Parts: sequence; C-alpha cells; structure tokens
Amino acid sequence: MPAKDIYHDAVKTALIKDGWTITQDPLSLRIGKKDLFIDLGAEKLLAAEKGSDKIAVEIKSFVGPSEIRDLENALGQFVLYENALSLTEPDRTLYLAIREAVYLDLFEAEIGKMLLERNIIKLVSFNPEQEVITRWIP
Repeated sequence: MPAKDIYHDAVKTALIKDGWTITQDPLSLRIGKKDLFIDLGAEKLLAAEKGSDKIAVEIKSFVGPSEIRDLENALGQFVLYENALSLTEPDRTLYLAIREAVYLDLFEAEIGKMLLERNIIKLVSFNPEQEVITRWIP
C-alpha cells in the first residue's frame, strides 16, 4: 500500500466536517491483476432522494521543486483513476484534493483554468491548518 500524503489526515477531517462519511481509507480498485489505491472513498447521504453521493479523493501536496511536474504527475494519476473508477464504480466521482494556496497559484492561472474549463479535472481545495474544505469544483 502506498504512503499517505502529508495532508491526508487534514483532508479526511475536512471531509468529515463537510458532512461526508469516510467509507474507505484507502479506496482500493483492482483492474486485471493490478491494484490501484485512491486515498479516500467517501459518501454523503441525501435525505430527499434517499440515496447518496459517492466520491473518491486523491490528495496531492504539490511540494516538489516544480509545480508543473507535480501537476503532470497528479493529472496522469487522476486520468488513470477516473478511468478505473468508470469500470469498477461508475457511480463514484473522483476529485483531486489540493491546498487552497495551490488552487490560487496554479488553477487561477491560465494552465489550471484550461484544465477546469475543459472539464479535465475535478477539484476540492482545503485549508490544512483549519482542516476545512474551501471550495468544490465539479
């Protein structure tokens, strides 16, 4: 099993504060003979519909020497996991969790806007000190 991201516990707490129930930590998927591990699986009950929203959350710290290299790696992982989920759990939506500071620095700039406008990636940003979700970008 892979090591947890340095912000794993902060994101987990933030999701719980936001009303989510953590159902898997990590969420494991099997594609053929290969195992994939997404950081968290979560669910939120919807009383009005008597159903639930299901999400998977991959947490990325973006603390490497190059934020573009971090983005490339995160994007590749996101595409792989999103495709795996579409086969194994098509009712679950994948989100990339990033710090609010990374969102402001990278996703309000042209390269991040391009990914969001083309619906390439779904984001949830968080404040690691307060352990709260700051925005959802479906």
